Amino acid sequence: MTETGTKRPGATERGTLDKAAAENFPVAPFFLPRDWRADLMAVYGFARLVDDIGDGDLAPGGADARLLGVSPEEAEDRLLLLDAFEADLNRVFDGTPHHPLLCRLQPTVRRRALSPEPFLGLIAANRQDQLVTRYETYDDLLAYCELSANPVGRLVLAVTGTSTPERVRLSDAICTALQIVEHLQDVAEDLGRDRIYLPAADMKRFHVQEADLAPKSAGASVRALVAYEAQRARELLNEGAPLVGSVHGRLKLLLAGFVAGGRAALHAIAAAEHDVLPGPPKPGKLRLLREVGVALRGEG
Repeated sequence: MTETGTKRPGATERGTLDKAAAENFPVAPFFLPRDWRADLMAVYGFARLVDDIGDGDLAPGGADARLLGVSPEEAEDRLLLLDAFEADLNRVFDGTPHHPLLCRLQPTVRRRALSPEPFLGLIAANRQDQLVTRYETYDDLLAYCELSANPVGRLVLAVTGTSTPERVRLSDAICTALQIVEHLQDVAEDLGRDRIYLPAADMKRFHVQEADLAPKSAGASVRALVAYEAQRARELLNEGAPLVGSVHGRLKLLLAGFVAGGRAALHAIAAAEHDVLPGPPKPGKLRLLREVGVALRGEG
C-alpha cells in the first residue's frame, strides 16, 4: 500500500495512467497535495479507460475485457464493453469492482463522497460516440459536452471539496471550451474514426463539405469555420475564467493551468492560421506559462 492507501498500479493500470503525460491539460501536477494527486489520478484512470473503450484503443491482449467479464469473442463490441464497465462502476458504490482502475477509484469515491452521476455521464458520452457521429447544431454539441467534458470539472471540484453551484457553472464553461478546443485540434483524427464534431449547420454556413476535411491542408472555408468555432471556445473560457479567482492556493494554480492550456492551444491554432488538418497545433511552454500568469491575474 502507498501512503495514500491505494495499491500501486499494475501493468494494466500503468498503461492507462501513463497517458496522463500526453494530455493537453495537466491532470494531477506535482504541486498539488499528495492526497489530491492520488484521488485526481484515480478519477483520471476512470476517464481515460472509458475513453479508450469508446475509441477502441484498449491495450492489446484483451486484459481489460477479461477483467470486465467480457469474452474474447465479444471484446470488439464497444457497447457491450461499456455496459460491462458500467456494471463494474456500480460495484464501486455497492460492492467490490473487478477492474484494477475501479478498485483504485473506490477509496477516492468513499473518501470524497463522490456520486455516480459524473462517472455515468462519461460512460453515456462514450455510448453516444458509438451511435452518433455527426452533430447538427452547436446546441447539440453542447449537450454532448455536458456528458463528455463537464463531469471532469465537477469531479475536480468535488475531490478538492470546493464545489458550489456557481463554481460548477463556471467549471462547465471551461470544460466545454476545452472539449471544443480538443475537437478542433483533432478534426483529422476524428474524421479517421468517422466522427465529425463540427456542427453541420456551421459547416453549411461556411460552405464546408465533409470532403473538405480530408486533405492534408485546409482550404480557406475550413480555416474560416475553425476560426469561428475557436472564437466560441475562447468566449466560453473567458466566461468560466472567474472560477480561478474564486479559489485559493494550489487549487487556484491548477485551475489557472486549465484555462491557460485552453488559451495557449487556441493561440497555437491561430498561429497555424487555423489549419488543423496536418495535425494538432501545439502551444509552446513559454506561451503556456504566459497564459497561466494571465489567468492568475484575472486578465484575458
